[in-house]
Amino acid sequence: MDESDELSLSARDKAAVIHKIRTLMEYWAITPEELEQPLEYVPAPAFTAVPTIKYRHPQSGETWDGNGTHPQWLRDALLKEGFTVDQLKAAVAESEPRA
Repeated sequence: MDESDELSLSARDKAAVIHKIRTLMEYWAITPEELEQPLEYVPAPAFTAVPTIKYRHPQSGETWDGNGTHPQWLRDALLKEGFTVDQLKAAVAESEPRA
């Protein structure tokens, strides 16, 4: 079996595909003339997720989203400055705008 055999459709299958194409063309108001025009590639806009801030230094305002290695400011806040994890989490809630 060669590649052309794998891609061939029976008359019934081909009729079903043509029906589906016509239905979609009608639904989306696509004309046969539009199909003859070259396609313009329009890239989809890049999705950039805004990271959710999980920790904020109450004094400096530095933040961390919890992904990756711990930033130095977080280590210093916990080990040298005496802040607790709960205080750093609470600083996030306090900095959020109120509705």
